[in-house]
Amino acid sequence: MTDVLVLVGSLRAASVNRQIAETAVQLAPEGTTLRVHEGLGDLPFYNEDVDVEGSVPPAVTALREAIAAADAVLVVTPEHNGSVPAVLKNAVDWASRPYGASSLSGKPLAVVGSAFGQYGGVWAQDDARKVFGIAGARVLAEATMAIPASVVRFAELHPKDDAEVTEKLTAVLDALVGAVEPAAA
Repeated sequence: MTDVLVLVGSLRAASVNRQIAETAVQLAPEGTTLRVHEGLGDLPFYNEDVDVEGSVPPAVTALREAIAAADAVLVVTPEHNGSVPAVLKNAVDWASRPYGASSLSGKPLAVVGSAFGQYGGVWAQDDARKVFGIAGARVLAEATMAIPASVVRFAELHPKDDAEVTEKLTAVLDALVGAVEPAAA
């Protein structure tokens, strides 16, 4: 069984990107489990003063353990002011430490999402790929999905009912699961 952790860069319960994450869970390839990590909003801003043994916040430990236990990571992100939402960048900062022991190290990772603008959040997705790659993840640059005009497109339609979304998301999931080393699966 392949385990994929899903990190959602939006904290809003009804966000389109949360709906895309839920759709990914439903589209999990056979032999694969996707689970959405619910604790990003509980992470304090990264502070090296508290990132010491005995002081690490429980939400941070939970994130690091969830990433470490996963075979791969799917990031679903909106775009905030042309870049990665702060909550997602903060998660990368916590997950990438302690230095030399990043829970992201070597993990296959894909980034997808939707945004209101005409490009569907590609700037945020590109930034997410960059920071996750620097943090040690094995980013799959070719596994992409950027859906534009989210507010209009999904005003009355759930992403799971959009043929383009399900087709592209299925391809991303297949690539992500295919990138998992056989010994880890």
